[in-house]
Order: sequence, then structure tokens, then C-alpha cells
Amino acid sequence: MKIITATLATAILVGTAGLALADPVRVGLQPWLGYGPLWVAEEKGFFDANGIDVELTNFSWDQDVTAALASGSLDVTVAATNTTIAIQNAGLNVKGFLILDVSFEADAVIANADIATVADLKGKSVAFEAGSTSDLLINDALRSAGMSIADITHVPMGASDAGLALIAGQVDAAVTYEPYISAALAQGNGQKVLLTAAERPGLISDLMIATPEWLATNPDKAIALVKAWDQAVTFIRENPEEGGAIIAEAVGSPMEEFTPAFAGVRLYTAAENLAALGSDFPATIGEIGAIMQAANPDEISKIPALDELISMDALNSVVGQ
Repeated sequence: MKIITATLATAILVGTAGLALADPVRVGLQPWLGYGPLWVAEEKGFFDANGIDVELTNFSWDQDVTAALASGSLDVTVAATNTTIAIQNAGLNVKGFLILDVSFEADAVIANADIATVADLKGKSVAFEAGSTSDLLINDALRSAGMSIADITHVPMGASDAGLALIAGQVDAAVTYEPYISAALAQGNGQKVLLTAAERPGLISDLMIATPEWLATNPDKAIALVKAWDQAVTFIRENPEEGGAIIAEAVGSPMEEFTPAFAGVRLYTAAENLAALGSDFPATIGEIGAIMQAANPDEISKIPALDELISMDALNSVVGQ
């Protein structure tokens, strides 16, 4: 398995398939279960089978992936829908071209035993990464409880560290995702899941994104990526043990933690993408944007329409074949 580890500390926002092997597609991602088909596609040769060489670069922070895309160090990244909206509002022109997954129980707020409801978070310290899916989840939860971020003490921390900070007694609650939820709770002493993204179906989702310029000049590569992803999702569904083992190794999760955690994620095939984009996903974009705008009105001035957020060209080419 070829994973290139990279750390970019400063965020900077400023073809044919036959030729693709000589010109690798550089893809940035994080160790999230929903990105698992990318590792499966590499391990099982689906990228090669579709005529592309793909370099997977692993990051720990959303801002570092964005910085790499903005600086030209990456061609394609995977990012949450809310992150993509934030990137557009920050001035970097990007578009999604594939829905990867929707998270249900795999994104959660976990807290100490004495915190029974979201309202109990008032005045408490909560660890999460700003601008991430965790940011969106906690903002939505607080808003539903008649509160806001001003009612808690935000402790900036990446998803991989937030749960551990809770277990270590450094914070009262943490917002993170699998496999870090299961890993933290396995080491804890009475900590529990306070709420999950399952309470707001569709809120937490991920896209494959690139600049419109890259998509326009590399249509065959975008199509090949969609095909490889589609094949990987199918492989995982038909071979759950082998596919799961590949993903578990990539994210560093033992199988006893990975298996229940992965059940909280729904992966999307190419055909399922088109079905979602033609039904409830446009409304979901509006809901996500509204939550973001209410929380950060100075930073989120525009909520994109479907055609502003998503390019359908690669999907239509794949599903139409």
C-alpha cells in the first residue's frame, strides 16, 4: 500500500487515460473510514485498471489538505461537504465531482459521565477541529439546544487527539469520528457517546473535489477516479472482510473496533450519487450552509447551489456507459 505522509503547517488559499500513468494524480486524504475505498482501489489495482497512477497523501488536519490543493501540491482532495463550502467562501475555486460517503454513528460528541444532555455542555470545555465535520456537528447540536459556540469553551484539536484529551481529563467533551471514537472509549472510564450524526441524517458527508481548471483539463482522469471508486465500493460490499481489513490497516484500527465503527458509514456508488443528487442532497447543502452561516456569518457569506458545488460531468459519463 502506497501512502505518502505529509505535513503542511501553513494554509495557503490563494489528457487521455493512456497518458495518465506517466502523470500521477496526487490525492490528499485523512485516515477516515469513509475514504476507505481509495485504499481498496489502490490495493486491488482498480486505479491501474482504469489507466491512472494515483498517489495517496495522508494528512492529519483539514487545513493542511486545503493548503496543499491551493498550492498545487495536490490535484484532488477528499473533503467534507461543509469543508468544501468553507473553501469556496475562503476564495479557493473548487468543485466536488463525487459523493463519497455519509456518516451516521461514525461522527459523534463524546463526553464525561456527568454530562447527560447537550445543554449540560454549557460552560464546559469541548475539543474539536475548527472548520471540520466535528465543527458542523457541535454547532448543529448546540443550535438545536438553543445554544451556540459562545456557550462552551472551544479547545482546538484534531480528531485524532480530541478523544484522547477527553480520556486524559483535559476537556469535558470531544467531537470526533471513527476510529477515534471507539479507540477513546475503549480506554476511558465512564465516558460515553452524547449524540451522533445519525440524529441528523445527511448532515455529515464527504466529496471528492478539485479545481474546475483541473476537471476541465483532465476529464479522463476524473472519470477514471469515479470508476475506480465505484469498483472499490462494490468490492467492499461483496468482500466485506477483505475490504474491511484493508481499510482498518490504513486507518490504524484493530478489527474489533473497526467493524462496528464502519457500520456507521454509508458509501455511495456512482449510480447512488446520481440518485442522491437528484433527490435530497441539494436540500442538504442548503441545511449545511445555513448552519455554517449562522455560526460564522463573517466567513460564510454564500451558500452554493448544487451546480456551484458539484460538477456532474464525470458521474454522468460513468453511469451513462
